[in-house]
Amino acid sequence: MVVGKRSVRTLNKADQKFFLVREDVLPEAMKKTLDAKEMIERGKAESVWEAVQKVDLSRSAFYKYRDTVFPFHTIVKEKLITLFFYLEDRSGTLSELLRLVASSGCNIMTIHQTIPLQGRANVTLSLNTSGMTVDIEDLLTSLRNMEFVERVEILGNGA
Repeated sequence: MVVGKRSVRTLNKADQKFFLVREDVLPEAMKKTLDAKEMIERGKAESVWEAVQKVDLSRSAFYKYRDTVFPFHTIVKEKLITLFFYLEDRSGTLSELLRLVASSGCNIMTIHQTIPLQGRANVTLSLNTSGMTVDIEDLLTSLRNMEFVERVEILGNGA
């Protein structure tokens, strides 16, 4: 298994550390997170709630680890990156953001958006960058230059 070190500050490739860890030394919550993710991917659970119930895991633990622990084969064949955005709450901002990401050749794996509070919303995107047609730094610059984007952070990446 590959376990990534998660941080809320912006990370450069040089700042990130990844470890190859045997499954038997992983905490139970990480193993159950992997099981729940696999159930969802294979259609054995229709929702996160159903998957975590089946593997006896709290939803908070699932969300804590879902973007930081991956089966080794997933990381090897896909280039994953997770971005965290602070956005102004305006009509159409998410669709504009997604359009720019898609036009760069990224495949959007997951989207999580908080309920907007005080005119701001947080969005987390997990992207497969293996089909990117632009440099990641150029994409980040374009995203940061969108008038409704207050901040973009790289939470983690793999492979």
